[in-house]
Amino acid sequence: MESEKACLGGFVVSNFMRPSWVILLLLFTLVTFLSFQPPTTVFPIWVLSGWSKSDDVDVDVHSGNPESCSDFFRGVPQRKLVMSIEDFGGVGDGNTSNTESFRRAIRYMQRFVDQGGSQLNIPRGRWLTGSFNLTSNFTLFLEEGAVILGSQDPKDWPIIEPLPSYGRGRERLGGRHISLIHGNGLRNVVITGQNGTVDGQGKMWWELWWNRTLGHTRGHLLELMNSENVLISNLTFLNSPFWTIHPVYCSNVVIKGMTILAPLNAPNTDGIDPDSSTNVCIEDNYIESGDDLVAIKSGWDQYGITMGRPSTNIIVRRVSGTTPTCSGVGIGSEMSGGISNILIENLHIWHSAAGVRIKSDKGRGGYIANVSIRNIQMERVKIPIRFSRGSNDHPDDGWDPKAIPQFTGISISNVISINSTKAPVLEGVEDASFEGLCFKNITLLGVASSAKWHCEYVSGFADEVFPVPCPELQNNGTSSWCSPP
Repeated sequence: MESEKACLGGFVVSNFMRPSWVILLLLFTLVTFLSFQPPTTVFPIWVLSGWSKSDDVDVDVHSGNPESCSDFFRGVPQRKLVMSIEDFGGVGDGNTSNTESFRRAIRYMQRFVDQGGSQLNIPRGRWLTGSFNLTSNFTLFLEEGAVILGSQDPKDWPIIEPLPSYGRGRERLGGRHISLIHGNGLRNVVITGQNGTVDGQGKMWWELWWNRTLGHTRGHLLELMNSENVLISNLTFLNSPFWTIHPVYCSNVVIKGMTILAPLNAPNTDGIDPDSSTNVCIEDNYIESGDDLVAIKSGWDQYGITMGRPSTNIIVRRVSGTTPTCSGVGIGSEMSGGISNILIENLHIWHSAAGVRIKSDKGRGGYIANVSIRNIQMERVKIPIRFSRGSNDHPDDGWDPKAIPQFTGISISNVISINSTKAPVLEGVEDASFEGLCFKNITLLGVASSAKWHCEYVSGFADEVFPVPCPELQNNGTSSWCSPP
């Protein structure tokens, strides 16, 4: 996520003779038809993982699929205690506040952290609640037809301290509203179900933003901090006030088979934002939002530099969706702790401002290194590939203009885009090392052959790219890591 104003700004093609655009179009249409994931598609967790269809489950998502990163989640044993929110006085009528019921349930289940763990089932109904915290060795299970509704009273979203890697709330000075579902310092957490729904009812928060009356940074729908071994799967998340799913300072997180929806004009409603986290798997998700579908982050300017918590070993695979104002997948702009070892593949993005985007600026510091982006399908994407700077977006006056980010080892390959309107825009950062770029097998249909790439402060290699890349990428030399297979 970056400011709304700033946001406005796979199919493998053979390396032999380039086919005609007609053949490409036919092939692309076929692949799109076969691989398109509609909004109503769900991925039942018992299918993905071999579970039996039961509310009381032994969680293990290890499917043996070599094209899955779900092994990042190590599995958990069957929970010793299984109870319903109704056991704690919950009423699913959509009007009764269940905030105390959820908090009472979690307090009770904390007793079982070291006694076999616990599971809280949410049955069919509409369960209105303010924010609540999870506990370790715990499963939150939403049954079919269950809907958790976010309270419309801001007091039910208390103010908490800002993240140390941001130094303040992302939108406003000082603290920030806690997320609807929150956790800190947890281990072995599962949030799943039979395609139940969590609805943040975010319109109230968006109007505060639009009207410039927001007092503190809006809360996420789900934020987990300093946590490890987390599975989030097979649910629908709707109408988050702010970024939807935010794992920060976490490790071994799997986010799989999710449907994430917000109105396309809803401000800053990113889908999934791994932040200063390690070993994160994001796959088989459908997202529509008013901001980036997925954004990889690691802290903001001097606060992120000081904390030095990178995002590393992150896989984004088989994600599809649309965001008319932002990117399918973004890296940055908050990347001051460093971002490395990123694999992004098999995306389907349509009707978006950008397909893949790397965002940074002076003052960020940090680095982006060893990034592979491949097998991307796009339709009606304005700028398919974009590197951008100049958001002039800093937490306070303490940022250092001499803190220049570094970029190396970024590969983008096997991209086809239909009805693009602009050639790629690659704006590096002056005085930064933005080199070692590799572009291979990229075809942007709909862009005039005379269209020019816009490149500043970048260098690298390109092979089998249409339209013809900028001179900075027309290096006639060779690169061992960017040579044709």
